[in-house]
Amino acid sequence: MRHLGTQTLLTPRLVLRRNTVYDAPQMFSHWANDPEVTRYLTWQPHASVDETRQILEGWVASYEQPDFYQWGIELHETGELIGNISMVDCDESIDSVEIGYCLGRPWWRQGLMPEALARVMAFFFDEVGANRVCAKHDVDNPASGAVMAKCGMRLEGVRRAGIHNNAGQLVDVACYAMLAEDRDS
Repeated sequence: MRHLGTQTLLTPRLVLRRNTVYDAPQMFSHWANDPEVTRYLTWQPHASVDETRQILEGWVASYEQPDFYQWGIELHETGELIGNISMVDCDESIDSVEIGYCLGRPWWRQGLMPEALARVMAFFFDEVGANRVCAKHDVDNPASGAVMAKCGMRLEGVRRAGIHNNAGQLVDVACYAMLAEDRDS
């Protein structure tokens, strides 16, 4: 793969961009402190804006690495930061990237996450040279699987006790993927 780092990506309604430390208040209030948003994720809701700022500082420092991909999801029309999408794992031996994402509750069920995911998938296939793009979700969160399916990913199966959720419990995860060759079928 030809790693390019986090590049600005555009969709009809969104700007996917690098985060800055100045995003901390919006990130905290729009999704990072919301237990409903983080319910099926692997991390606890943030306790303070300072915690969010510290995480953002780490991301900003990591943008120097060409294989670091972490986008803030911004509404093009208003400039409001509403979520994030990132590469959470990479297996260079098979040219595979795994995507993770979250979105603030006020923006659920508007087709925004499939729009962001489809653009990130296209970036990884077309520009980075990935052969496989995958994602997974807690089986108790089927809405996330619907996002993956809407973007053309196929359910590959369920990995039992495959991940720890944010409460530290082992949960089953549904695994989805798309191969570069699937894009033409």
